[in-house]
Amino acid sequence: MMTPEAEQSQAEPAGEGAPNGAEVPVGGVEQGGEARVTAAETAETAAESPGEAQQPADEAVESAEGAVESADEDVAAADEAVAAAEDAVAVEEPAERPEARLERAVRAAEQALIEYEIAVETFRVEVDNFSRLHHQKLGPMYTRLDELDARIAEAVAARTGDPEDIRKADEARARVMPMPGVEELFHGWMDGDGLFPEAAAMLTDQPVRPPQRVRPSDEARKLYRELARKAHPDLAQEEAERARREEFITRVNAAYARGDEALLRELAAEWAAGPAPKEQGPTPSEELYARLEWLAQRKEMLTLVAKDLEESAIGAMLRLAPDDPDRLLDEIAEQLLAQVAAREAELAALLG
Repeated sequence: MMTPEAEQSQAEPAGEGAPNGAEVPVGGVEQGGEARVTAAETAETAAESPGEAQQPADEAVESAEGAVESADEDVAAADEAVAAAEDAVAVEEPAERPEARLERAVRAAEQALIEYEIAVETFRVEVDNFSRLHHQKLGPMYTRLDELDARIAEAVAARTGDPEDIRKADEARARVMPMPGVEELFHGWMDGDGLFPEAAAMLTDQPVRPPQRVRPSDEARKLYRELARKAHPDLAQEEAERARREEFITRVNAAYARGDEALLRELAAEWAAGPAPKEQGPTPSEELYARLEWLAQRKEMLTLVAKDLEESAIGAMLRLAPDDPDRLLDEIAEQLLAQVAAREAELAALLG
């Protein structure tokens, strides 16, 4: 057991060995002890009254929870703002191109024209079919009526001898349609000996005029060889150029086959001039306007066709029975049969 003096002697060197030569206050030990006593007392007090120590902590927790709830509300508000912005972006339409309205007008005009063409074509088919059936079923009856009218007029003229009755008989006989000739049927393309030379040439892609000699002239041969060497399709490196050369050489061959020197010179000048420069293409707006103009012209043409169909004799007859045109044919046939019977009876009475 050490004496108080020894303890003091051992404590003094510690003061001397303090860092930076700092001295430890004499009262530091006492103050540290007091601090330890205060901490112990505080701990004992907290142990004795835990509710009072817990109250500040609860308040801190509640404050923290409130801050978290406020932050959650801010986040929710931010999410709503972002969603609203996204919806606004989604709803906003892109800027319309200048040609968009014109394109819509063209599409609408095209659909309207299609429907109009369908209606006109439907009516045209009905008119054509009605005309064919009318001629097939009723044509012989009309021919029979014309023949009976002519015979009745001739019988009357023979009985009376009146010049007026004779004139009427001649007119009635003229109305009886004779059988058309071959040339009339083929509109001048054919006669009893076959096709005309011009028609045969057009159908067989042969020149109408025959060549003047077996071998073309020396000048024609020279021009032909020069053109063939310059414009031969095998010299082309692109398909478009080959097609142009093939079309040109076809014309050269045809001119040489006829020995046409003048045309060969024209072809030589054409080849020397080179291909025609490509024209500047129209703008999209110009193409749309051109399309609208064409649609309008097509509509006018169809309107004229529909008018002609409606104003024709067959069209007028069709308008009498738009729901059942076949029944109309049967009714007309019945009327014609009745007229034929009446004419035959009248002719029988005239002939005694």
